[in-house]
Amino acid sequence: MSITNGNGHYPKPKNVLGTELTNCCTEPMTGFYRDGYCRTGSDDVGRHTVCILATDEFLDFSKAVGNDLSTPRPEFGFPGVKDGDKWCLCVTRWQEAFEAGMAPMVDLSATHESALQVVKLEDLQRFAAESESFDDID
Repeated sequence: MSITNGNGHYPKPKNVLGTELTNCCTEPMTGFYRDGYCRTGSDDVGRHTVCILATDEFLDFSKAVGNDLSTPRPEFGFPGVKDGDKWCLCVTRWQEAFEAGMAPMVDLSATHESALQVVKLEDLQRFAAESESFDDID
């Protein structure tokens, strides 16, 4: 059985709303595959599937629990995430932040459908940012 969509092409990734996954961010370049999309695959152990709008409060929380996203790491081509940046976050980190009352806002159209294996759509929707607020940033 083929995993293509019937015409030899692979199906486009879907978001949590069931529509085509949109780009999260290219400045800074994000996504496990550094292509701007919060998509995942078997080599992405962390499942970087939730497109967030970073805040200083969330970045401080993430650093305090062992995931320092704000410190630049030039040796890895990582500029560091700043307040106001969009970023593909690991789904388990988003869930952890949610449970701690520190969840950042989410762009549902750029959040991969596989995130729903870990988080509830209703929880993501409670933190959904208007797409216009995300568009203003890029």
